[in-house]
Amino acid sequence: MSDNNKKDNDRKKDEKLAEGTLISHLLELRDRLLRAVAAIVIAFIPAAIYRNEIFERLAKPLISQLRPGSSLIATTVTGAFLVPFKVAFLVAVFAAMPWVLYQIWAFVAPGLYRHEKRFAVPLLVSAIVLFYGGALFAYFFIMPVAFHFLMGTGPSSVKSMPDINNTIDFLVRLFLAFGAAFEIPVVVVLLTLTGLVPIEKLVRARGYVVIGIFVVAAILTPPDPFSMLLMAVPMWMLYEGGVFMARMMSRQRKAGQAEEERPGGS
Repeated sequence: MSDNNKKDNDRKKDEKLAEGTLISHLLELRDRLLRAVAAIVIAFIPAAIYRNEIFERLAKPLISQLRPGSSLIATTVTGAFLVPFKVAFLVAVFAAMPWVLYQIWAFVAPGLYRHEKRFAVPLLVSAIVLFYGGALFAYFFIMPVAFHFLMGTGPSSVKSMPDINNTIDFLVRLFLAFGAAFEIPVVVVLLTLTGLVPIEKLVRARGYVVIGIFVVAAILTPPDPFSMLLMAVPMWMLYEGGVFMARMMSRQRKAGQAEEERPGGS
């Protein structure tokens, strides 16, 4: 009887411990989410103040390609008022994203092993830098070419009057598309480090990957060959760079594991 009581007491202690651990994790998750939201709110305040200037800056590649007499229009009563606030919110999220990702990392990191943390930090930083790089590449290189083609190929008798809400949606999709496309090296490295795809297989499949890259670029970019090439070529180069980095990190990983397995290794 005493043994049964002891087992019950141990079980109750384990349940209380598990419940306490779950509650502590939930409280930490709440704090991390509140910090992430606070960062977005703080970034939104100045963005909202200068919302009209930000909108005009983002739409400049399109506005500069409009024909004389053409302009952006608002097709709804509230469009001219609400769309700049929408832009301000998106800019705030874009600006606060490194801090948001850091909060996610700080919540997940305690559950990772030491060698996992060693690779996770460079991958996280690389993912952030590459995403911003892809968005900036789209703004400075893709948009001028794409809008020049789109605005210059229509009949001369037709005036282009793009809606501001549709324009912002188009720009956001373009930013997200190029930001995601520039994550190719991180994806390649993760596939190899997790063992899902061997490096040799990635090298052998290079031809199929290149074809897939051009297909994806044709779908994501505006319908002109220049924009497709401007997206496909960097994606190809990033893929090759990801394969190279995967080889380097795999060698470092094997060397680190061998060092840890040696007697006296830390």
